[in-house]
Amino acid sequence: MTKTLYYLFDPLCGWCYGAMPALSALSEVPAVGIELLPTGLFAGQGARPMNGDFAAYAWSNDQRIEHLTGQRFTGQYRERVLGDHQRLFDSGPATLALTAVFLTAPARELEALKAIQNARYVDGKDTTSLETLAGVLRGLGLDQAAAMVGQPDEDLLAANQARMDRAQALMREFGARGVPTLVAESGAKRWVVKHADFYSNPRALAGEIEAA
Repeated sequence: MTKTLYYLFDPLCGWCYGAMPALSALSEVPAVGIELLPTGLFAGQGARPMNGDFAAYAWSNDQRIEHLTGQRFTGQYRERVLGDHQRLFDSGPATLALTAVFLTAPARELEALKAIQNARYVDGKDTTSLETLAGVLRGLGLDQAAAMVGQPDEDLLAANQARMDRAQALMREFGARGVPTLVAESGAKRWVVKHADFYSNPRALAGEIEAA
């Protein structure tokens, strides 16, 4: 039976970056589809200033994630992203960029998310900038999505809000309090996937989903 996984996330969430190996493993499981649903956790009213205290907290958390998952957080990221206190910690632009990919090349949205995360955490690029995000998308050959990001219209903004609304509705339905959250669906059954293997054993998680 075909299974659907609803991945509730935020593109600026470090733990979501840590979960990418698990998502990649799950994307290779036969008869399993993954639907990305950004929650807007750090967008709009969820955005906050990037100051010294928050940067120190984020870097400490990032080191835990790297130790647990092997995902890299580089010195360039620490210096250029966490060290830039002129910009907001705002996932709105990255969420919009992913919605543009969803509308134009939906099969490549997971690839785009991975590229945006790598641009931030490895290359130290400012992924709160629409210009930077458009460049990341162009680098993937997603020119139509990049053009939409460069000039967001009402259709893109409406689709973006609809996706966040749907993600937040699922969060409420299952009592989820943070991201990443993975909701599995098989027939009439839906459940939240436990985090036990999400970070430390992605292949085991993929096997668990395949067997469910």
